[in-house]
Amino acid sequence: MFAGTEAIVRFKINDATKKALNNLHPSVWLDRRDSDALTDIRVCREKIQSFLQPSFARRANLDLNSYLILALNHEPNISVIDPFYGFGGSKLYALVPLRATGADWVISSDKQRLYVSMPAVDQVAVIDTVTWKLIANIDGGAKPSQLSLQHDGKYLWIGNDDSKGNGGGVTVIDTVTLKVAAHIVTGSGQHEIVLTDDDRSAFITNQQDGTVTIVDVRKLAKVNELKVGARPATVAFSSVSKAIYVGSEGDGVITAIDASSGEVLARIRTEPGLRRLRMFPDSRYGLALNPATDKAYIFDTATNRMRHSLAVGPGADQITFTKEFAYVRAPGSEFVTMIKIADFDRAREVSVSRFPAGQKIPKDSPAFALANAVIPTAGGDGVLVANPADKMIYFYTEGMAAPMGSFQNYRRDPKALLLLDNSLAETIGGLYTTTIRLPEAGNYDVAFLLDSPRLVNCFSLSVAENPAAPKSTAVTLDFKPLMKETTARVKEPFTLRFKVINTDTNQPANNLEDLGVLVFLAPGIWQQRGTAKAVGDGIYETAFVPPQAGVYYVYFQVPSLHVAYNQTFPWTLQAIKQ
Repeated sequence: MFAGTEAIVRFKINDATKKALNNLHPSVWLDRRDSDALTDIRVCREKIQSFLQPSFARRANLDLNSYLILALNHEPNISVIDPFYGFGGSKLYALVPLRATGADWVISSDKQRLYVSMPAVDQVAVIDTVTWKLIANIDGGAKPSQLSLQHDGKYLWIGNDDSKGNGGGVTVIDTVTLKVAAHIVTGSGQHEIVLTDDDRSAFITNQQDGTVTIVDVRKLAKVNELKVGARPATVAFSSVSKAIYVGSEGDGVITAIDASSGEVLARIRTEPGLRRLRMFPDSRYGLALNPATDKAYIFDTATNRMRHSLAVGPGADQITFTKEFAYVRAPGSEFVTMIKIADFDRAREVSVSRFPAGQKIPKDSPAFALANAVIPTAGGDGVLVANPADKMIYFYTEGMAAPMGSFQNYRRDPKALLLLDNSLAETIGGLYTTTIRLPEAGNYDVAFLLDSPRLVNCFSLSVAENPAAPKSTAVTLDFKPLMKETTARVKEPFTLRFKVINTDTNQPANNLEDLGVLVFLAPGIWQQRGTAKAVGDGIYETAFVPPQAGVYYVYFQVPSLHVAYNQTFPWTLQAIKQ
């Protein structure tokens, strides 16, 4: 394996009886060894403990417990942003060009492929998320818009929004061959697609015809067509009631359809203008949005009855869920509405709050996508919000009055977001996988930690020099901390005092006028950049005020000596509340 190339990391986890262990959350780091000798279990435990604790010790070369942020831009490209280690001038990990601007996207369950619909060129882009290279631009039918990937990943379903009725319906793509498996004519107008949880049936709305088409997935054939409300615009599936819910814009009716029999179970009345309908994570409740009335409607899938009607932002058009809240994006407001999920089971009024996500209202930008502009964070206790008018991505933590930080999108209008989690994920029973870009040549420990059941081990990995890669410049400076404490206090100044040694001469590095210090709160939600002040004999100082409790990373750069932030190993320290 060569430095700078991509590699798949896999761990098979079984118990003593060889039975696969499911639903685990292992943590993994790559750390370079100083010698060829294998690391014993004691040193391995010490390494892992240092990775978990804030300290000024050298960190692991590669942390496999991170994520990337993907922004679908109004321009025909996708920004790939690394909020952790994309320093040294830019967090832009990659920029993926498209033939035309994207409307919707979906990522495969193994996180290896990204599919993006491009209505202007009647194609769907297939992108390798390991290399960030285009695999193919495949035929997507007439005006491919909404995408839906089966749970088993076998077929990609594409809604063909042909307003003239020439080929309006769905195109089905075999994800192995990337060839058209079927084109099914369903009706004219815009289409939304939903699949049952067993992938047996697909339900497709036909907005202009006022119908829903039912397709047998195994036969790839139309089996029924149902009349629903006027101008059906949105559809969702509830795993609790095993029913399909179709929201109609023309009359505001939500039609409940039995997913097995195709029979209409109930009609739930709201108001004309309904545009978006989604199920809560447990599928017990549904949430529908009406941008015409600026309202949200909550209904019970167990009884098929309306529970609440709430005021939301102007033109509300998108819904995102975390464990605690439903988030509603409104293009006519810079504020995002939060609805507390725990209140839905109660008869009393539902708690509604909001927070600002930018300076401008999203509709000030021409950017629009079917995909969500608000997505949950990796920890599930907050959201990332794309504001195309600001050309920014905001990070919000639940319980705060405003976003805790932001990411630039480098003068591009982000209209939708995805989170590509690089941590190990279970692909099949007991097999946990992720993909990495191999670090520089050398011998490494692959440090593995599992909390429950407790398991610690360091596997050996050798990475060879890549003959095709340019030679990197060695860093000749060593940054030695002079603080005894690694704990700061929230909203109090903390002084970073350190000594810089020239490793070539082993002498203090004096008069570094461009010694930059970057401090950021993991995972990149707040940062401060500044220049350290020299106090003599190679000693420098700078200070920062931590805005909140958490783990902070400290990086250094000296441009005059060609030392960049991403060439230095970070210190870490912890900030606590008083």
